Amino acid sequence: MTYIGRFAPSPTGPLHFGSLIAAFASFLDARANDGKWLLRIEDLDPPREQTGAKEQFPKILDAFGLYWDEEISFQSQRHNYYQDVLDTLLSEHYAYRCDCSRKEILARSNSTVYDRHCLLNPPNSDAQCAIRIKCKNISISFNDQIQGPYLSSLSQSGDFVVYRRDNLYAYLLAVVVDDYLQGVTHVVRGSDLLNETPRQIHLQQLLDYPTPAYAHIPVASNTQGQKLSKQTFAPALKLDNLVPSLFNVLVFLDQQPPSELLDASRDEIIRWGIENWDLEKISQTLAKPVDRSE
Repeated sequence: MTYIGRFAPSPTGPLHFGSLIAAFASFLDARANDGKWLLRIEDLDPPREQTGAKEQFPKILDAFGLYWDEEISFQSQRHNYYQDVLDTLLSEHYAYRCDCSRKEILARSNSTVYDRHCLLNPPNSDAQCAIRIKCKNISISFNDQIQGPYLSSLSQSGDFVVYRRDNLYAYLLAVVVDDYLQGVTHVVRGSDLLNETPRQIHLQQLLDYPTPAYAHIPVASNTQGQKLSKQTFAPALKLDNLVPSLFNVLVFLDQQPPSELLDASRDEIIRWGIENWDLEKISQTLAKPVDRSE
């Protein structure tokens, strides 16, 4: 089976050091396994997009020497696929419509876990309805290639949303559909998405999709323990220090690069990374602090 991996950033802000970690890790794992590496822009939420961000992503990855295979895909151009899957989930009674607000849910049950009100009392209209997946008595287990065995009882977190009340497709649905349609076999991404993986596997099982192999790398955090992100003011990647940035990613990922690589070219450090890539070296932790100046 051909290895197919991917990097799938959201254009809610510029790529930063944490983004580079996820991109380089997934790239190295694909290339070390003689596989393909795809670039997918997850532009599902226009109100949160930063103008010009998704146009910059390919240019930045290209500058770092992280070349993708096949054409770039954009989730904003794939709504018809998501709608077809939603229709299937509804027709098979795996999902149901819900018009409850968060405030109403909290007032009824004093909890953010959904109480299945709309499953027992269907809305009078489909307008302004979310679509939820049934999760009662569902437990999902999988073996993460970095974090190890993982077990989750989905009934404890409640029936989750795959279509939002504001008429936007949820990330959980889109990522499952896209990974299937693109033939993704391996997902290397940040541990901040570890808790979402059981829900994705549940959807894969409902739709009779194969489940990729998952490897959740530690996320980069600031000194306050916050994940590097637009919300925590992570600085955008600079293109004038390519080699030090790539070297620091290898260090972050516990690949133990020799210091001589700091004097190497961009392509030489990438070549070293591919030839020496070892997923088993990556520490089994969810977050690691890095210098904010990265």
